Amino acid sequence: MIIHKGETLFRQGESGPLYQLRSGLLKIVRVHQDGAQLLVNIIVPGEMIPHHSLISPNPYFGTAIALVTSEVDVLPAEEWYAALERDPLKCRDIALMLQERLRMMQQRIDQLTEVAPAQKLRKLQAWFQAYISPASLTEVLTQDEIGQLIGLRRETVNRLLRSKPDDGADR
Repeated sequence: MIIHKGETLFRQGESGPLYQLRSGLLKIVRVHQDGAQLLVNIIVPGEMIPHHSLISPNPYFGTAIALVTSEVDVLPAEEWYAALERDPLKCRDIALMLQERLRMMQQRIDQLTEVAPAQKLRKLQAWFQAYISPASLTEVLTQDEIGQLIGLRRETVNRLLRSKPDDGADR
């Protein structure tokens, strides 16, 4: 299935199938009761989501939205869980997938623990380039979303982006 930039794959609180991202990028946002959205995760090609439902079903933690045109495989929940029952070795595959996701999250934590805001932004830009090149980070995420990912205010992100010499690092 193809979903285009800005389209929603699933909504927070709903239940349904699992998905594997073949190509593109998705963002996972949590929507609060007041309507405010918080970007909590970026899904990259090869990932199966929702992560918290790979072994047992659970409602979707957040809303999945395409950051770019993306190709997604739908994995019907009943078939997925029945296959796990038939072949317990699939649980090892899931553990390896989750291990890889944890390693990716360690990289994200490394971005967050940088002291200098400019270095946080540079590390995020470098990480994203593996997935969005030749597009720039600001073509895929808003300044507010960038700030949410690296723990900075939107105004700080704006200042850093404006003060950065145009050396092509974000292109």
